[in-house]
Amino acid sequence: MTTLETVRLEDTAFGTLAAQHRLLNAVLKEPLPKAGTFGFRGDIALAFQDQVADEARPPAYSLEQVLAVADAASGKIPVMAGYLHNFAWLKDVAEVLADFLVPEGTYLFFVNNIDFLKQYTVPLPGGITAKILPLDESTVWKETLELVGIEKNDVKKMSGPEKLEHVLNALADETMAYPELSYEDGVATMEPVRNRNENRPV
Repeated sequence: MTTLETVRLEDTAFGTLAAQHRLLNAVLKEPLPKAGTFGFRGDIALAFQDQVADEARPPAYSLEQVLAVADAASGKIPVMAGYLHNFAWLKDVAEVLADFLVPEGTYLFFVNNIDFLKQYTVPLPGGITAKILPLDESTVWKETLELVGIEKNDVKKMSGPEKLEHVLNALADETMAYPELSYEDGVATMEPVRNRNENRPV
């Protein structure tokens, strides 16, 4: 049986993503306090640029600032939050992570190019539901803390894994009863991407 002492990245869904070279810029990648769970904070590459010989190139685009937990027993990712620079990339999230998401899971995505006043529930293939909120200048971590009502001081003395577990547990308990919007309608009504700098793909 997988325990806190033995759970490894490769025991979880993150192991598969790491083997695909999708886990990038990790600020946390280690077991969480709950036995059999593994946490990740960083980016998950959604699409890659064409490689020239052995040249290492950054991904074309990613799900950024990810906060996620993987369960070793189920092989799934039950709770995740992240930032998408473009609402249209939600389709890539659904495809890249299709084997790891579950209908009862909690999946929150802060998106650059939707109305600042709007919040959505977007159905994805496989019975998966995505919660969509706007984000521009802030960070996924700060916005998630605010959403679930956790003050920075509440987690100040916790370790990195303890903080992540505490916040994701609170997120999983959050109702987030937002109006439903189809992916197609979201793409049709999304706003221009607010370009963070000239070198980012839009």
